[in-house]
Amino acid sequence: VQSKIKEDIDSAPCVMFTWESSPSCKQAVKYLDIAGASYKIVRLDDPWSEGNKVRAELGKMVGRSSVPCIFMGGQYVGGFDGGVGEESTGILEMAFKGTLREKLKEVGALE
Repeated sequence: VQSKIKEDIDSAPCVMFTWESSPSCKQAVKYLDIAGASYKIVRLDDPWSEGNKVRAELGKMVGRSSVPCIFMGGQYVGGFDGGVGEESTGILEMAFKGTLREKLKEVGALE
């Protein structure tokens, strides 16, 4: 499972692990679209049986199992409105601090 996650994280400059029906995931998609970002979505709810294993492993890797789980340039940046530390505050806080577009540009995910 961990090797598949690593493969997914490395497959695009910005990768978001999501559940399609999650309100936070929908917000993250909306705000990445507003920022003009290009990103890859990895759905964890299709099928649930596989996604739950991935979500559990992501939780072990980053210290938080909630979705969305967003990586930029291979680095965990948090979810929509939170993360696990100063380096992974989530994209909402990044946007308010003025660092979201900067980070997207840095990793090559800004259109």
